[in-house]
Amino acid sequence: MKASDLFVKCLEEEGVTHIFGIPGEENADVMISLNKSPIEFVLCRHEQAAAFMADTYGRLTGKPGVCLATLGPGATNLVTGVADANMDRAPIVVIIGQATTTRLHKESHQNMDSIAMYRPISKWAHSISKPANIPEIVRKAFKIAIAEKPGATVIELPEDVAEENTNLKPLLVKKTRRAAADHKAVKEAVNLIADAKSPLVLAGNGALRKRAAKQVLRFAHKTGIGVVNTFMGKGAVPRTDPHCLFTLGLQGQDHINGAINKSDLIIAIGYDLVEFSPSAWNKVGDKKIIHIDFLPAEIDSSYPVSVDVVSDVADAMWQINEEINKSHGDKLPLFDINDRQALRNTILDDFAMEKDDKSFPMKPQKILWEVREFLDPSDILLSDVGAHKMWISRYFQCDEPNTCLISNGFCTMGFAFPGSMGAKIAEPNKKILSINGDAGFLMNVQDIETAVRNKINVVAMVWLDGEYGLIKWKQQNSFNGEHSELAFNNPDYELFAKSFGAWGKIIKSPEELRPALEEAFEQNGPAIIAVPVDYRENLKLTKRLGELEFTI
Repeated sequence: MKASDLFVKCLEEEGVTHIFGIPGEENADVMISLNKSPIEFVLCRHEQAAAFMADTYGRLTGKPGVCLATLGPGATNLVTGVADANMDRAPIVVIIGQATTTRLHKESHQNMDSIAMYRPISKWAHSISKPANIPEIVRKAFKIAIAEKPGATVIELPEDVAEENTNLKPLLVKKTRRAAADHKAVKEAVNLIADAKSPLVLAGNGALRKRAAKQVLRFAHKTGIGVVNTFMGKGAVPRTDPHCLFTLGLQGQDHINGAINKSDLIIAIGYDLVEFSPSAWNKVGDKKIIHIDFLPAEIDSSYPVSVDVVSDVADAMWQINEEINKSHGDKLPLFDINDRQALRNTILDDFAMEKDDKSFPMKPQKILWEVREFLDPSDILLSDVGAHKMWISRYFQCDEPNTCLISNGFCTMGFAFPGSMGAKIAEPNKKILSINGDAGFLMNVQDIETAVRNKINVVAMVWLDGEYGLIKWKQQNSFNGEHSELAFNNPDYELFAKSFGAWGKIIKSPEELRPALEEAFEQNGPAIIAVPVDYRENLKLTKRLGELEFTI
């Protein structure tokens, strides 16, 4: 068979069901080989969107999402989405075309060193030089992509290599077991927990992977310790659970910062420093820290680790839970979670402050209250990057892991809408809603056509303010209210959606939002809901957080 046939059979062996992308002539052999395969190729309108689809597919399934592009500009268009997946710890495998090997050594059409370009933004990148290497390279790419911390791997297939003949077969896929925690580290961690006066758990992105959240919740119930999550750790403990102390991550001081300031021990579970710098919550550097993660702790002067528990997070938490039973079983829970109830009540009251607000344009708090009330616990919200991300991070809380997807490692505008399509393909029975700013939405708007063509019912909510709102907010905070010119114009979103064959509505009053959501999710394809937002609330929130009196 042709090498391209072998390549596709290797993808099938890895369990690939979808590939997102745009082919070029250098991928032609692979595309024809895919015609004979059960793998579905989702033809996109921009390579960056394809990478975001693979990103969210990988996050939600735990299997690498796969995206494909041709050489040159196709490969460069993928770059931002690949970097986003890599830094947000989403497993993806990237397939790029390349010119024939007979002209790579010289100046020639669209020829560039794509592998060198991808190395800084991926875990591993390699070019296939002969058909004999295909089974090993594909197997290695998938194995590395899902290994902790998960991320992006890149395979380049030159067109003349794809055309060659071979009689090889794919390698069998064998599951790799992750290492267990060192028993001495587990005992040290338990001793520190038992000796603490006011400990807190900080659950990060890694606390949601590999079934770790179940053991995190068990630990919280067993010990009586409250759990704070990062933007990307939402749902590690359900929002209704008394052990849930909601989200850390706003640059200013919030209610939860007061509790962290008074804490003498932080139990960081799956905490990833790319999400939120420890210098923002451990300014003095005086906290004792237990680091529980798949990899050893990063070196950071604000993150002085007392005990490093390195292993599969779910297994580490299971071992810690068992050790707590063994050494302190007669004294459980070690702490009284009711001591945190005043803090929970204060935050919950804060969340509900604007739930009955009737003003228009709508306040961010009110929009998110309505969205949370509308979505079921297992439905998925994707946040793009902008001022709305800060509001979502604080006000939108979750019942289950991986039901709020935020790009907070690479923080990429244009992520949410195409990402919602990857999420819908991964979770076809759930409602998938993206919330976008009017700036970020237009950065990747072209793939509305992809959703229409494939009848993918995703709903994009676009917050209208006609400015780069987050940049304005930060400039105003830093320069006494002054900001640079950041305004722009918007299309008529109802006409815009209609031009693609999609459903669209511009909200004219708060009462229209809930009916619009209901109608949008009844469509046989994508829908756009444009909501004018009152971003005067940005500076009001900054001022209020600066004046908080903490409830501990």
